[in-house]
Amino acid sequence: MTDLGAVASALRQQAIELPSWAFGNSGTRFKVFARAGVPRTPQEKIADAAQVHRHTGIAPSVALHIPWDTVDDYAALAAHARDLGVRVGAINSNVFQDDDYMLGSVTHPDAKVRRKALDHLLACVDIMDATGSTDLKLWFSDGTNYPGQDDIRARQDRLAEALAAVRDRLGEGQRFLLEYKLFEPAFYTTDVPDWGTAYAHCVKLGDKAQVVVDTGHHAPGTNIEFIVAFLMREGKLGGFDFNSRFYADDDLMVGAADPFQLFRIMHEVVRGGGHLASSGIAFMLDQCHNIEPKIPAQIRSVLNVQEATAKALLVDTAALEAAQLTGDVLGANGVLMDAYNTDVRPFLADLRAEQGLDPDPMAAFARSGYQDRIDAERVGGRQAGWGA
Repeated sequence: MTDLGAVASALRQQAIELPSWAFGNSGTRFKVFARAGVPRTPQEKIADAAQVHRHTGIAPSVALHIPWDTVDDYAALAAHARDLGVRVGAINSNVFQDDDYMLGSVTHPDAKVRRKALDHLLACVDIMDATGSTDLKLWFSDGTNYPGQDDIRARQDRLAEALAAVRDRLGEGQRFLLEYKLFEPAFYTTDVPDWGTAYAHCVKLGDKAQVVVDTGHHAPGTNIEFIVAFLMREGKLGGFDFNSRFYADDDLMVGAADPFQLFRIMHEVVRGGGHLASSGIAFMLDQCHNIEPKIPAQIRSVLNVQEATAKALLVDTAALEAAQLTGDVLGANGVLMDAYNTDVRPFLADLRAEQGLDPDPMAAFARSGYQDRIDAERVGGRQAGWGA
């Protein structure tokens, strides 16, 4: 696709979901760093997320994390989001922070613990019903630290049983997205360590079960764009958790460590039509901002995905296919590199201006005075943060 009008039309469809937890305090294993103006309630998290959408125009939804975002009235919370110009997105479950889950949650050897974990997942579906959410995000820290600690095969049986129960509870238009992670906190076996494990479980469970790709959850050197292409081909790619990493964790801003990788991923997304709203693929951020200000970091992250998508849309697909079919290795690579090396920022600035947005979202937020206002207003109470 090289027609700029078509590129602009495709970009107008783009939507990137924000994580509520990105606006809270976070840090390393050794220290959580507090900032002024950090939200104290789910309502304030949504208000901050609405600022990102206000300045970028492509972040219309906010993912919630339960129990971090627990409220008495979820329908009212959804209404609050709508009043601010956004909506509640995916509901993220949490079965990794209770003491009962030390040896696992849905794969725990004790049936009572498994029941507790499953009850939480089903309660998250109730929250989906109340908020209008269509996606349930499942990530399990379950695994073992030592050989012989538990039966590896039995744990897969327990996982399959829990996933089937969740699938059966989902309503019309609802689905779950199964996330995988190579390691941590389990260091010998992880029960959902890779895309193949997630894919195998989801294939058995049908259309309501799909895989989510977290870009930071792979071994070094893993070809993530291959995984994306395969899952899209099979109709099993439900969404992304975008972030970036240099070593073994995944909380840096998307595109920070390897923007070329993000472009390559988005090229495969565009190749399969996954960038279109009709694809049903959810594009989400999953980041915690430890030393950088929260709202600007989310704005920058959204812009990074938008820029990578724009470059992917600029790939001359006819020239690429011709080079591929004739075995022109360098020519094919050159087509991709030409698109990647294009500076799309002026084009995107013009696109924002056409939509009535400030061409420079970062500068617009800095001028808005919003950060100064919440710094002054949000004094007292308990700031949101890891585990809160």
